[in-house]
Amino acid sequence: MIDDLERDGLIRVLPYDRKKVVDAMAHAQRDLATARTILSSDRDWAYTIAYNAVLQAGRALMFSKGYRPDGANQHISVVKFAELFLDNSDAIVFDRMRRKRHSSVYDQAGTVSETEAESAIRHAEDLIRKIDIILEDHEPD
Repeated sequence: MIDDLERDGLIRVLPYDRKKVVDAMAHAQRDLATARTILSSDRDWAYTIAYNAVLQAGRALMFSKGYRPDGANQHISVVKFAELFLDNSDAIVFDRMRRKRHSSVYDQAGTVSETEAESAIRHAEDLIRKIDIILEDHEPD
């Protein structure tokens, strides 16, 4: 629950600001386009940018509900928050993308296959679309 995330220091209340939501979704779309553009030249970065697109959409979801990530593990905070609003299978995909991105950025370069990068972009498109629907359905007055 949201209360648990707040109590655990993963999220913090943030007054609703429609501009923050719109800006985060614009970043998500920008990153998704960039991931598509560089797919043929750098699979690791295409994957990372596709993940970042989903992360930005997750941040938009948080902002729309009056929260922001807090603490040292902000990526985890966004994933855990999004889990409250996404289907279980979508939440699993988001977390797997986070883990794979972490590994490719911090552990070993060249670990993302063409299939994984293409799949990440498809998953990002799907997750961003689903988050956008949530945002449209729950627009504050």
